Amino acid sequence: MRFIADLHVHSHYSRATSKDMSPEGIWKWAQLKGITVIATGDFTHPKWLKELNEKLDPVGNGLFMLKKEYRADDVPESCKADVYFILSSEISCIYGKNGRTRKVHSVILAPDFASAARLNIVLSKIGNLNADGRPILGLDAKELLKITLDASPDALFIPAHAWTPHFSVFGAASGFDSLEECFEELTPHIYAIETGLSSDPLMNRRLSALDGITLVSNSDAHSAAKIGREANQFDTEISYPAMINAIKTRKGFLGTIEFFPEEGKYHYDGHRDCGVSLSPKETIHHDYLCPVCGKKLTVGVMHRVEKLADREEGFKLPGAPTYFSIIPLPEIIAEGLKCGVNAKKVNALYFPLLEKLGNEFHILMDAPLEDIERAGTPLIREAVSRMRAGNVHIAPGYDGEYGKVSIFEEVERKEIKGQMKLL
Repeated sequence: MRFIADLHVHSHYSRATSKDMSPEGIWKWAQLKGITVIATGDFTHPKWLKELNEKLDPVGNGLFMLKKEYRADDVPESCKADVYFILSSEISCIYGKNGRTRKVHSVILAPDFASAARLNIVLSKIGNLNADGRPILGLDAKELLKITLDASPDALFIPAHAWTPHFSVFGAASGFDSLEECFEELTPHIYAIETGLSSDPLMNRRLSALDGITLVSNSDAHSAAKIGREANQFDTEISYPAMINAIKTRKGFLGTIEFFPEEGKYHYDGHRDCGVSLSPKETIHHDYLCPVCGKKLTVGVMHRVEKLADREEGFKLPGAPTYFSIIPLPEIIAEGLKCGVNAKKVNALYFPLLEKLGNEFHILMDAPLEDIERAGTPLIREAVSRMRAGNVHIAPGYDGEYGKVSIFEEVERKEIKGQMKLL
């Protein structure tokens, strides 16, 4: 069965996370987005794990469903679908290795509450799991992998947002130049890495060392509306063992749904305080220093990939899973209306579109353009058409600033509106 899964989100117990990241809120928005399997996030937090135990029922296949008494009746009929939860958590390891301070984030998937509890018992002796939904531990990432496998051989350990400058396995500021440097003899237990918002599979395939690694993409959502901004496509039975096997073997793992990497907030190099955004070549020209204030630049994902790559840009690995690049529907609507994504008139068009056409992924990837125009406006239809063709303009994100999406030139916007009036 073909379905979409988002394997990395956060709960309301994580810092800077919305209160709507409750089991009920995640369940609702998974349907609005078109996600069948959604991560719980943060199972290392004792209070969140207790809440999950209270509100979720095991299905018997390593996944869980929200109990009926917690399901609100405010999901449009066009979006209603079964949603399954998978136990997940992100852990931050900060430690010294090979003469440098390392900061590596990892996502762990667990097959049952017992496995999660065993892992939590060990980790609670290392750090304070109550402090944050994403705990910070003074622990070598390799040791975390070993502890995870000891807790359950069926758990899956995935280096998170693998290229983010400050908190990832390949990050320019605190990462490593290879998986082997980080995980040593345990590297064969790394079957997948998370590409993160600022890179896509095409960029990652420039490293031949990753040829045997499955590239997964997830939202890392801190609010319900951000669920599914990146996700994975499977063609397996809906079960924990089937999904883990698909990730390990790539049989049944169809590929990913991606941000355009330029939109990620660490794609280019730069210095946010000075508004400086630079390509890798420009950064080298300026000796890695901000041309405005002289401080050290934050080296972005594109630069880091370029440094570690042993293949030319544009290389395509034969037989690799496919991927589909999207712009979230609220951003498309905001671009069409020429307003901020949080404006009320964006929601005033977003939810009626879902009610008429179905979930967001269906609208972005599959819905006929004629149906989108009838349900929305010619501007929305044209924007989706251009997104599907990759015909978009994005000023790259840098140093924590998201990239700026531009689908229309002003003259085009006026032409389309003029055609709409004639019709």
